[in-house]
Amino acid sequence: MELICPAGTPAAFREAVEAGADAVYCGFRDETNARNFPGLNFSREEMRQSIAFARARNVQTFVALNTFMRAGAEALWYSAADDAAGMGADALILADFGLMAYVAERHPLQRLHVSVQASASNPDAIRFLVEAFGAKRVVLPRVLTVQDIARLTRQIDCEVEVFAFGGLCVMAEGRCSLSSYATGKSPNMNGVCSPASHVRYRQEGENLVSELGAYTINRFGPGEASGYPTLCKGRFEVGGAEGYAFEDPVSLDVVEQIDALREAGVSALKIEGRQRGKAYVAEVVSSLKRALDAPPKERTALLARLRAMSEGQRTTAGAYDKRWR
Repeated sequence: MELICPAGTPAAFREAVEAGADAVYCGFRDETNARNFPGLNFSREEMRQSIAFARARNVQTFVALNTFMRAGAEALWYSAADDAAGMGADALILADFGLMAYVAERHPLQRLHVSVQASASNPDAIRFLVEAFGAKRVVLPRVLTVQDIARLTRQIDCEVEVFAFGGLCVMAEGRCSLSSYATGKSPNMNGVCSPASHVRYRQEGENLVSELGAYTINRFGPGEASGYPTLCKGRFEVGGAEGYAFEDPVSLDVVEQIDALREAGVSALKIEGRQRGKAYVAEVVSSLKRALDAPPKERTALLARLRAMSEGQRTTAGAYDKRWR
């Protein structure tokens, strides 16, 4: 299986390549990609140089144009697709059907991957994307079991990529509106979930309070690690009990499912984390690269290394090992 690695900056891109990535995914410095945060992403020249750097080392570059086009502003997405194709991107990761149609018509030789943001998770949806736009790969939402994935791969003529490590979104990707309720900024349209411009921290007695927009998201006691305030990872009082109502701060990790995913027909494992630093990228990429080649009995030590890099120092197999219905 290929290892697909994140890069939010040119420095992280180089680290991913040197650490053993088979492909690196990244985006332009605008709202065409779903990690549109200040200080992240690539200028046109940085992207051109990064693609050349990777190609010289037999590593592919996937450019994520994985937000949905705004009516009247389609030219921003069209020009990004034109530029990425012209620079020699090995694949474009797309969510918007209109942009898929544009790329299929204007750049028929360009490899097209379906973003997880498109939420394509059943054979009919994937077959449509293959037939209509020539999609070569689909990134599956993080809501399917390994058995679900195995059944799916037998019914489609398309490569399958799944998330292997990093942030675990509880929503069906491409359908989350929580952040836009609190900030007016949508992760699917503007590329920003919980934008930094709307984040505030304040001291309240001995507690550190985190806020998103006009909403209190969490209170951290003395010595308690404070997380970034997103609504899905906030602590709330529900039914008289206080806790994480949507999702605990924990990272996805499928090291123990590697063999099962390979047998299920998965073509590539994807690491989440374009907003993380280059040290994180280098450690996670190198650990997962070793895990792919290691026998199962040697993966426990690698799992411990990854857990130290995870959110809340805890990991989960998520829906891949789902035991509830």
